[in-house]
Amino acid sequence: MALTPEQQAQVDIQIAVETVRAANQAVSESRREKLEAVRLAKETLIENARSKPTDSREVSATDITTFAATLTAYIGG
Repeated sequence: MALTPEQQAQVDIQIAVETVRAANQAVSESRREKLEAVRLAKETLIENARSKPTDSREVSATDITTFAATLTAYIGG
């Protein structure tokens, strides 16, 4: 059964809407994964710093982002 031009146009619009929705969802999921990696990196580094002497417990933002990037690369690869 062939679709009428109006029906085909509706199908095409629905496909376009679904494609945009899926792309937006993928972007949101990617951001959520990055935030989770940063949270995990921060918690891990701070917990590991507790076993160090008091004067060397500093955890910098660079340490956290580097470790988060390592985690993300490991999970993605």
